Amino acid sequence: MKNFKELGISKNLVKGLNDLNIIEPTQIQSEVISVLMNANTDLIGQAQTGTGKTAAFGLPLLHRISPKSDKVQGLILCPTRELGLQIAKQLFKFTKYTDKVFTECVYGGEPIEKQISALRRPTQIIVATPGRLIDLVKRKAVDLTHVKTVVLDEADEMLSMGFKDQLNEILTYLSNVENKWLFSATMPDGIKQIIKRQFSPKAHKIEVSGRNVVNKNIKHQFVLCDDVEKLSVLMQFLKADTKARGVVFCKTKEMAIKLNQQLQAQKVKADAIHGDLKQIERNKVMRAFKGEKLRVLVATDLAARGIDVVDLAFVVHYQLPDKEEYYTHRSGRTARAGKEGVSLSIVNSKEMKSIRYFQKALNIGFSQIRARK
Repeated sequence: MKNFKELGISKNLVKGLNDLNIIEPTQIQSEVISVLMNANTDLIGQAQTGTGKTAAFGLPLLHRISPKSDKVQGLILCPTRELGLQIAKQLFKFTKYTDKVFTECVYGGEPIEKQISALRRPTQIIVATPGRLIDLVKRKAVDLTHVKTVVLDEADEMLSMGFKDQLNEILTYLSNVENKWLFSATMPDGIKQIIKRQFSPKAHKIEVSGRNVVNKNIKHQFVLCDDVEKLSVLMQFLKADTKARGVVFCKTKEMAIKLNQQLQAQKVKADAIHGDLKQIERNKVMRAFKGEKLRVLVATDLAARGIDVVDLAFVVHYQLPDKEEYYTHRSGRTARAGKEGVSLSIVNSKEMKSIRYFQKALNIGFSQIRARK
């Protein structure tokens, strides 16, 4: 395995990585960087969340930016505000010792005027959620004609949030683009269609860890019980290690609200995020969770897109998702950056067939835990 310098990353960027304690490239970083540093190309990368994708595309992108030009040269599309801000922050930290590269993050749920005035400053990279970017283009607040590199990060998440048409629309704006890089944990049909329509047939394909895109550092467990016992099983799990923090997933916002109230009644420091929350309320909950004022975040699948909180010990599936890619994304909230974590499913007898299906489809082993009676 080559180090970052041997992969062609400049010494000042390597210095910034060292400050972040990013010393050895992960598998995805090593494979992607060695392709992207060599030539302009289209690339499709399949890897789970938490494998270091931001550095994999971020470092080659920074190499392509001319700090002397104040035109937008790079565009990164991602599903959520949280992920967008996280990417922008990482790029800023990477460039600590290099010429300044200015990155602006734009997303829905915030006043557009504020973002329009921020974009009047020199901006070389835009990180954006698709809907907000289209609004800004239509208002002529952003010029994409000089963009040479576009990155679609967590493409399957963008698809499951209904952004397929917007992605196709944005890709048609980019007439001068030389590089299209797409990253996704799973490859549903909608993503394959975008690749077929928008990417070169000669695009490089890099798949880390074969078909199995579930992080190897996650222990997959399940408890079989009746629905009425689910809350007491969850409480047993939470009491077994009172310091451990994590996310509990529900399928519906009604269930997320109800479970959050039940946990709070049991004196668990919990709060919920779901589709009905205003952005300001969601920000407040996420700040409290990141600041470790909350121990448990109760979330629905769509509301949890792009959550990246360090050192989460567990994910609990209070209700199992319908699709295996949702199971992959949920589980990927734990065991990030080389750490270990637990993905616990609390299931009734009907849900057991989903466990068997995930086991086969994702090529993972589940161990059964017995609940105390």
